[in-house]
Amino acid sequence: MSEPTSRPDPAHDGDGRTVIVLAAGLGTRMKSATPKVLHTLLGRSLLGHVLAAAEPLAARRTLVVVGAGAEQVSAHLAEIAPAARTVHQAEQRGTGHAARVALDAAPEAAGTVVVLTGDVPLLRAETLTELVAAHERAGAAATVLTAAPPDVTGLGRIVRDEHGAVVGIVEERDASPEQRRIREINSGIIAFRADALRATLAELRSDNDQGEEYLTDTIGLLVKAGERVGAYVAADATETMGVNDRAQLAALGALLRDRVNGAWMRAGVTMVDPASVWLDVTVSLAPDVLLEPQVQLRGATSVAAGAVVGPDTTLVDTEVGAGASVVRAQAAGAVVGPDCSVGPFAYLRPGSRLHAGAKVGTYVETKNAEIGAGSKVPHLSYVGDATIGEQTNIGAATVFVNYDGVHKHRSRIGSFARTGADNMFVAPVQVGDGAYTGAGAVIRRDVPPGALSYSAAPQRVVADWTVGHRPDTPAAAAAIKATEKGAVGGAAAAAGQTSPGSEPAGDPGGAGPTSSAGGAAVTGSAGGAGPTGAAGAEC
Repeated sequence: MSEPTSRPDPAHDGDGRTVIVLAAGLGTRMKSATPKVLHTLLGRSLLGHVLAAAEPLAARRTLVVVGAGAEQVSAHLAEIAPAARTVHQAEQRGTGHAARVALDAAPEAAGTVVVLTGDVPLLRAETLTELVAAHERAGAAATVLTAAPPDVTGLGRIVRDEHGAVVGIVEERDASPEQRRIREINSGIIAFRADALRATLAELRSDNDQGEEYLTDTIGLLVKAGERVGAYVAADATETMGVNDRAQLAALGALLRDRVNGAWMRAGVTMVDPASVWLDVTVSLAPDVLLEPQVQLRGATSVAAGAVVGPDTTLVDTEVGAGASVVRAQAAGAVVGPDCSVGPFAYLRPGSRLHAGAKVGTYVETKNAEIGAGSKVPHLSYVGDATIGEQTNIGAATVFVNYDGVHKHRSRIGSFARTGADNMFVAPVQVGDGAYTGAGAVIRRDVPPGALSYSAAPQRVVADWTVGHRPDTPAAAAAIKATEKGAVGGAAAAAGQTSPGSEPAGDPGGAGPTSSAGGAAVTGSAGGAGPTGAAGAEC
């Protein structure tokens, strides 16, 4: 979530501002094959966060200095900021050298040059624009963004004279004991006047503990030359925090999560447990959305007013309509219409689209499926490459068989249809409006509108099968006991049964436990399925 940001007055920007982002470092402490600046927080790379903060500056040119992982960083930039130019620093000789390489690649740059580091994801656009505005109003040669964090370990210190004027920046490894007691630190973010920066970069030396050219040394050189150097203190020191390892990445992620969640709650979103809710910065929420605990919303996900998401739900690039409920579910690339119900334990895969009031229930998976308004797929089903009309009920344990081993095919179920439990729809097949299918049916041919289709064989009962085929089992003993008590099923005259120990027609060789009970019954009317067999219990 972003907030409106004022832009500095362009009248002060000479021929246009220049932004330089230093992103060439090795990031060895990340211990990763991925360049440090490409690690992500809340759906955006560290570099992406920095570029987003710089966008309101309306820079005429943005130069990103790359080195380690240059190909990966350049490819990423082509996706998120195609107008930015990459400048390759073949040998990493320090921040000053990186800035010089960038300026050499843009000899036309004049006006204000803002140098940023690529690993400060909490930097706010407001802070950066205020820094640049203060710099340009003062007509300074350089203005440093400083902060006073609780822990200054490892950070460069701002050195001021007795009048409070900035006279230099000293890195901790090169600082005296007295300088190390200073609490004001350098953020690494500095606004320069282009001509002053060019002049001082040419004077940088590498006679320091690291043998590198420090950009921070330009401040002392400018002061020595009689130039004006200013400082702008960040109100929130966390904005200047960089990332050096995975622990810091996680810590900054939690801070950014709290910032984003706080902004959404102030905008009218309810979060039962904000610490367990993770929202990408690209997510969009409407007022009166309720987010239950353990919710992750990623990518271009949007949730409309009055919808409930969670608990235990992950949505990626998914649209949730007003008043919908998505509970203990996962979705990616899906559209959930207004007043729909999803879950618990449902999985909406890419291409799933639920129209208003539709239901996808427990243990249901959908993919490339369109489910019409008011239709229900309540339990234990797979709906792939299918279109279901309006006000249709799909029975439990239904599978849309869409793959023939080579190609996938699509099936269509009409409106106001009722399909039985344990159905298989072998694509491509169509079931017309108002049609019914029987429980256990395998539908391979089209079903006309209003027709009943069933494929189950008549149920057979083999009397005393367990005693004859499994005589020494607990099941046989239980059957004998039940028969002696006159329990249902013990009478030898039951309709359709065969004699003890014999086999039903069509089952040569003796029926096993599965085949003896196989074939779902279709009962209720002579020669056809009644309401229960045709569509099962409506769910």
